[in-house]
Amino acid sequence: MKELLIIAVGSALVNNVVLSQFLGICPFLGVSKKIETAAGMGGAVVFVITIASFITGAIYQFILHPAGFEYLQTIVFILVIAALVQFVEMFLKKVMPPLYNALGVYLPLITTNCAVLGVSLNCVTKGYNILEGVVYGFSTAVGFTIAIVIMAGIREKIEYNDISESFQGTPIVLLTAALMSIAFFGFSGII
Repeated sequence: MKELLIIAVGSALVNNVVLSQFLGICPFLGVSKKIETAAGMGGAVVFVITIASFITGAIYQFILHPAGFEYLQTIVFILVIAALVQFVEMFLKKVMPPLYNALGVYLPLITTNCAVLGVSLNCVTKGYNILEGVVYGFSTAVGFTIAIVIMAGIREKIEYNDISESFQGTPIVLLTAALMSIAFFGFSGII
């Protein structure tokens, strides 16, 4: 249990996928304009990464590794992730059309989001069993959600501030992301 807690805190805060590992930057910067949209994207990423961690871990542990096909892991993981994203996309389109429309092109981009593939590959690289992999995946996705929601909140506040013309738009967003990354570096002493 202690090991699972260390994995959870480490992956969500200390080694945040966006702010420490710099994976998943595209949706982080693209969808973080409004808190509602950012939270929706975070929810979709939590679902996809958690399920992908379970399925890819099981496929690796019970099929690829015993058969000696470890070299196929990247291709197999991408196919599993693509299928899961299609499921999420169909679900959101049917159940929550406003969120589906708000996420726009960024929802299919979860398929190519390097954070999702990175988590699956990290689980294999770190030698996690299926339970540890699922905890790692879920916690990493929660860390992604925390980062994107914080960024969205800051960006909503920035809109109403008087910012010099040279910093408006992308420069202030990148500067904010850099400062958030430095702030999350403070969690490194926890573990």
